Amino acid sequence: MQARTPGTAHLLWTIVGRELRTVSRTRTFYLLAAALAAVVLGITWIGGGYTAGYLPTAVDLLTPLELLVPIVAVAFGYRAILADEQRGELDVLETYPVSPREIVLGVYAGRAVGLAAAIALPLAVAAVAIALTGDDTVAIYATHAGADSPVLFARFLVLTVLFGLVVLAVAIAISSLVSATRSALGLSVVALVALLVGFDLAIVYGLAEGILGDADLLYSLAISPLSAYRGLVLETTVVVATGTGPQVASPLASLAGLAAWTVGSLAVAIWGVRR
Repeated sequence: MQARTPGTAHLLWTIVGRELRTVSRTRTFYLLAAALAAVVLGITWIGGGYTAGYLPTAVDLLTPLELLVPIVAVAFGYRAILADEQRGELDVLETYPVSPREIVLGVYAGRAVGLAAAIALPLAVAAVAIALTGDDTVAIYATHAGADSPVLFARFLVLTVLFGLVVLAVAIAISSLVSATRSALGLSVVALVALLVGFDLAIVYGLAEGILGDADLLYSLAISPLSAYRGLVLETTVVVATGTGPQVASPLASLAGLAAWTVGSLAVAIWGVRR
């Protein structure tokens, strides 16, 4: 009798499970998660977020997380595909009917679960602490503009996790294109600089030189993952709560930009594995 070949779905879940085990057994990931949690809870405590409310805490955390989330996301993904190649595990493509697409999606899904937990858990703890120790005004649920609400903080949490997952996709794409750990680290640093500084500077330059008009700014922010994330937080959390001020970003354009970065990065990773 001919031996049965494992189904594609089974192989995909096997890859996801393997990545989850890798994340759970890697001390570096725990250290990164602990460092991120310490920063989030420390800023919440020092900034008085426990008593100030959900919205002030989100505003205090926005700038630090703009820097820290990409660093943690890149650390989670910059060697994900490269490590498989160095161990010879990508040879599975020649033995089982698993495609490069399934390899990349399985690796991404497994790492994404670990990264999402590392980002969401400290923010959730901060939200619980605010709910338990905040002033009476903190307990108000927003039913109109100007009221603080855990719903606003939940939006901030979801958008922060989404931002991290976008950067993770970029990191996995980098991992699929390099052949050595040193190269992966160097390219990851370049990618971080581009994500954290480069694209924002390009937008500022476009405005200064008249390439972009004021009316284009709301949509041009979607070009940069960092600007798209910042714009989404300000537009859907801060501006909504205050009920005043001009529009700072286009939510649809920003979400489309983040989706394009994710899909595009994973497509590059699939190409990298296939080659």
